[in-house]
Formats: sequence, structure tokens, C-alpha cells
Amino acid sequence: MAPEVSGEPSAEMAEIIQSAARLGIELDEAEALQWLTAMAAAEAQEGVVVDERTGVFGHRMVMLDFSDQDLAHFREIGRLVEFEDVPGVVETALALSGSAAQSKIQSYPGDADYFERVNIIAPTREEACGTLARIMREKALSKREGPAYQLIEVKLGSYQSDFVRSGRTISAGSPIAWSPAEIEAGRIEGFTPGGEPASVLWEEAALEPGCCKLDWVVADPARHRLSNASNMLDVTWEAPDGTITPLDSYLDPYFQEVYLDATSVPIFAKLAKQVSADALDDYVAALQHEVAKYVTKDVNYGKVAKRLYNIFRLTGRYPEAAFLRELFDEPATVLYQVWSLIRTVDDATHEDCGIPMQYVLDQADELVLAVIKALEGDQEAEIVRYLLRLRDSLTRQRSGVALIPEAEAARAEIINLVNNFFYEKLIALPAIQEYIEEVTAQ
Repeated sequence: MAPEVSGEPSAEMAEIIQSAARLGIELDEAEALQWLTAMAAAEAQEGVVVDERTGVFGHRMVMLDFSDQDLAHFREIGRLVEFEDVPGVVETALALSGSAAQSKIQSYPGDADYFERVNIIAPTREEACGTLARIMREKALSKREGPAYQLIEVKLGSYQSDFVRSGRTISAGSPIAWSPAEIEAGRIEGFTPGGEPASVLWEEAALEPGCCKLDWVVADPARHRLSNASNMLDVTWEAPDGTITPLDSYLDPYFQEVYLDATSVPIFAKLAKQVSADALDDYVAALQHEVAKYVTKDVNYGKVAKRLYNIFRLTGRYPEAAFLRELFDEPATVLYQVWSLIRTVDDATHEDCGIPMQYVLDQADELVLAVIKALEGDQEAEIVRYLLRLRDSLTRQRSGVALIPEAEAARAEIINLVNNFFYEKLIALPAIQEYIEEVTAQ
């Protein structure tokens, strides 16, 4: 149930403010109350809103967290990752997702994540899958590499049986990750667990496409930054009678997306009508499952905090959401961004990557500066030492010196600090600690 919103904080909000002060978190009380008021209004009105000035649109609650400060930057990357409309055949709507869609509160965002609705008009499902295979292959090969970008991998389809690839056994049902060379060849070569030669064909994988995603490394020379740019596709088939069917059997809701072009409102509206009436409950349940996973299995309390924020703002637990909003603005959370960017640096130094080494070195320098600004004492010295070793390895990368040991050491140390920071803050608030315990118990 949403708290009462007035000029004075509710009892729940007063407790949040006191907890923030005790933890040394700077929570602006007036700003928090203003946000609570806006959330209550958004909850009452529901629906999707269009910002006429910028041309972006999305769910009312989502738009409250979006800042257009870096909109030109994200639209520039969007031109790389987006799919083109084909009149009468392919309709698309590109959106920002993840931390990029919450730029008003995510002071230190991670990757440049995009989400694109792709509606394919075709006589049969099989033909729709064939069109998907064709446009994904054309996109991957036409945007394989350039002066400031490199395609890393594409996910399409899932393994129909256990498959041995590069000496590793992959279980049936796992998503298939394709390298650019494999996409060009149209096949992946491997073995059965029994040692017999086996292969996976691109066109066959597209018949049950499952998770469709493209990942690039992108350089921004002006900002001395690298980023991982991904585009997650939600693909639907529109039959001649107008029936719309998700090719992965599930039509994603729109609770975390900011669409970049108002001209795509018609296609968005057409698809949004198909979203299940239980979409919100399903979305929250999926986030709860991820919270449990990142608490008990792949431990990452930074990801726990991000998912809890989305759960709380969508289920009316606004005081807890307001508390988490302030966490994302704390200087120490820059380490979450640093951890993500180390992986990006790793991707940018692969042998077949065409990103100029100077861009990678510039990013390494930025990582060092970010840590110096965020930390002090022994923690700062230790991580900076790892990062300087990482940079030194980069300068010798052309001679074949391995990057992985330095990258992994720095990443492990940083994610440990990130986990400790978010864990201490999350469990310090009884309401959040109890919620985490309930979710993991389920």
C-alpha cells in the first residue's frame, strides 16, 4: 500500500530518513517527498506518457527516473544497435533499459542497455522466423566492426541437445552465443558428448529463437570511455488475421523502458495491447527470483539493490524505494560502474577486436581516477595497484601478454567492495532486510 503523501513525511518515510542519516547517506527530505508525490500521482493515472520536447515516451513511473541529459549520446549508440523498419514486413520500437533508463538516479550507470520490440508481419510463423534470421545476420555482419565499435557476440536459439564446444559441455536448453565468424559461416561446429562431430545451423536456431540479444563494445573518444552496448529483442509474429504471437512465447511488459522515438508510438501501442493482464505480477515475480539468485548463488548485492528498487516502486513500497534511490547516488557506487567497465576493457582487447588501443588505455586511466575519487586509505591503494597492473598489461597487449589475470584480480576485489557496501546498507533497514529474507525463503 502506498504511504500517505503530504507536506510531512509518513511514519515509514520518517524511519527511512533517520536510517539514512545513521548510515551517513545524504537523503534530501524535500526531494524525497516530491518524488513520493509524483509516484502517487503516476500510480493514480497509470498509462504511458510522451515527452513532447524530447520525443521519448514510456510508463509514467519509468519516466520519473529518466533524465534527458545524455539523450543525444544514447541516441547515437542507438543508431548502431537498432534494427531498421521494412514497410509491411518489420516494425520496430527501440528503447533504453536498465540503468540507462534510470539516469536521473543512477549517477554511475553500467552498460548501455537497449530493448527493441520487433514485430514481423508474415504469412506463417516459419517465415517470420526466417525473416528474423535474415535481419539479425544482416545487422551482425553490417555492424561487425568499425573505428569505434566491435560486435562481441549474438544470442539466438538454444541447444536442442547437450553440445561440446571448445572443450566445454553445454547443456540442452542453454542459449546459443554466436561469434561474428560463426554468424558469417552460418554454423557452429562442435561434438556430441560421445565425441561425434555435430553442428548447429543459424537458420535452424532461429526456428525457436528464445533469447535474442546482440552485444557490442563501443568507444566514445570524446569522453575517454568504453561501454558495452547491448540490444535485447522482443520478437513477435503478426499473422494475416492480425493475431500477434511472441516468438519466445512471452511478450515482455514495459515497466523499465524509455522509448527513444515518438514515431514508434503506434507499433508500441499495438503490441502493448497484447501484454498479459498479469504482466506486473509476472514481472515482479521474475525480479524476486533474481533477487534470490543474487543473494544465494551468484552473489551480487549491487544487482539485488537495483532489482529491489524496481520491485518497490512498482508495488507501492515507496519509502523503501526512496531509500534505494539515494544509495545509487553515493560515491562508493561508482565501483559498480568500474567493475562493469573492467569487463568491457577485457572485451575490447580480444585478438579480433578493432577498437584502437588508445581508447582502451584512456578507459583504464578513467578507472584509476574514479577509484581515487571514491575511496581512500588501504582500499584505494589496493584497487589502484590492481588497475595500474591492468594498464601496464594493456600497454604490452600487442606483444601478446595476457590481460585476464590483472582484470580478474581487480574485478574480484572491486565486486567484493561493492557487495559489502550494498549489503551493509540493505540489511541496516529492517523493512528491506525482512523483504530479502522472505524472498529467499520462498
